[in-house]
Amino acid sequence: MPPYPRYFFVVLVSLFAFVLAGSGNAQPWQITDPESAGWSVDRLNAAQDYAASLKPTAVMVVQDGKVIASWGDVSRKVNVASVRKSLLSALYGIAVSEGRISLGGTLADLGIDDKPPALTATEKQATVRDLLMARSGIYHPAAYETGDMRRNRPERGSHAPGTFWWYNNWDFNALGTIYRQQTGEDIFRSFAQRIAAPIGMEDFSARDGRYVAERQSEHSAYPFSLSARDAARFGQLFLNGGRWEGKQVIPSSWVRESTTAYSATDRGSMGYGYLWWTLNPQIFGSGAALASGYGGQAIAIVPSKRLVVVQIVDPAQNAKGVRTSHFVKLLQQLAAAAP
Repeated sequence: MPPYPRYFFVVLVSLFAFVLAGSGNAQPWQITDPESAGWSVDRLNAAQDYAASLKPTAVMVVQDGKVIASWGDVSRKVNVASVRKSLLSALYGIAVSEGRISLGGTLADLGIDDKPPALTATEKQATVRDLLMARSGIYHPAAYETGDMRRNRPERGSHAPGTFWWYNNWDFNALGTIYRQQTGEDIFRSFAQRIAAPIGMEDFSARDGRYVAERQSEHSAYPFSLSARDAARFGQLFLNGGRWEGKQVIPSSWVRESTTAYSATDRGSMGYGYLWWTLNPQIFGSGAALASGYGGQAIAIVPSKRLVVVQIVDPAQNAKGVRTSHFVKLLQQLAAAAP
């Protein structure tokens, strides 16, 4: 058998996966040869080996809107956990541009409260923008929290609105309530109609989202399930400045604003924008950002390399998941392999 390089088989398997798994009228991803596109095959192979050691369900590597490589089942839909927040941010960009939501609106203006112990008058001065930046200063119990969130939550009243960053599911869930209240739209139907359909997602439907309510809060979480190939389309949309095939799906100004760091965080060199993490520009260049979810769910954009990288991890296949730091290491290897 001829000694074909490993990436040949990666691309060949990817091609069959995309052809066989395509659905509806969506246009399947185009696939390109990495070596012809100027990639370092050795470095790409090393990145593939590292990715395999992490045991993700699927990884997709896209440059200039074409698939460089993919590993695993790219059509398998998985709960992408906190990636949901970046998906909601995109809907906010549309709603704000249409004048249906004001970033300066306070919770008092919007009539937002919660179960006892209810919000204080000071807490109700938090704005929509504060919530998008995770700087509300509201440390009320929230739905869909991890154990670390519950244990490490600051004391109520310890920080005034807008003054302190803390990764806070209360903020993120209340934003879901505000979106539904101010637009009159269901989050998942809105995403299906306003984003998934215009960019040709192949697998997503409004049935792939659900609301999770818990007794301690009025505000539900809103987890989404996405396939890797649909998640990559969302990443490509942001890499394109919100445009898809000539249509401005999300305002370009919102893409810039939501992927700009407004806060330092507790994750080393990562910053935080509007429901997006930002990546170290000294390593990844300007504008690099990450939608990240518990267990290793990730959509990364690296504009300096015209690159989108997606990782999906099904807990039924990998109960331990993949640490964010390990995905960032993989992303760094792929960026180094890219021309």
